[in-house]
Amino acid sequence: MLDTYRHVVTPEGVALHLRAAGPLPRALAYVLDLIARIAIYLALYQVLTALFGGAGYAILMLVTFVLSWFYMVLFEVLMQGRTPGKWALGLRVVAADGAPVGWMASFTRNLLRVVDALPVGYAVGLVTSLIDPWGRRLGDMVAGTLVVHAARQQTLYEAQVAPALAPTIVLLQHEQAAVVAFAERAPRLTAARQAELAELVEPLTLSRGQAAVVRLYGIANWLLGRR
Repeated sequence: MLDTYRHVVTPEGVALHLRAAGPLPRALAYVLDLIARIAIYLALYQVLTALFGGAGYAILMLVTFVLSWFYMVLFEVLMQGRTPGKWALGLRVVAADGAPVGWMASFTRNLLRVVDALPVGYAVGLVTSLIDPWGRRLGDMVAGTLVVHAARQQTLYEAQVAPALAPTIVLLQHEQAAVVAFAERAPRLTAARQAELAELVEPLTLSRGQAAVVRLYGIANWLLGRR
């Protein structure tokens, strides 16, 4: 499958253009994460067996379970869709509507790796990713997630003006997607239009005018993990 774009329109009418990742970069990211997990296991093996002797093996069994089932989930949710492997390849997991991935969606997509890996060598996952127009394996289809190429460019506000700012109210996934979309589109708008859009969410920014624009950039940076 060639990398392609998934075009999403949020309930607020904001257009998102998500560049879906193909099987090759995803496979490379998985290999890097596998190497990272093996390295963590070997390091803990040395430490635990040295400290606890034979009892250390029982702890290692627990560590193996956690690494197998929760390594991906914890990184994907807490690091804005990026495991170390995905970060190295410039990838991230998002919800199908472009919002940050949640706990249930991440757990579901990773739980179904067991099915995607059948019968050998992730054959099911490879076939479904080649058939699906956005390269999703079965786990992504069920969980409603998508692996995309993360945008690398920075705007003036991201680099100089807007430090990451946690939202003061709880944002639903589609609301998070709308904030991120604003940050991506705003540099192409006039200052007056930016302020006009930012003032529509005054309960979130608690500001008006250009101050509201800067605060929205800060919230977008926080949602994208630029902290």
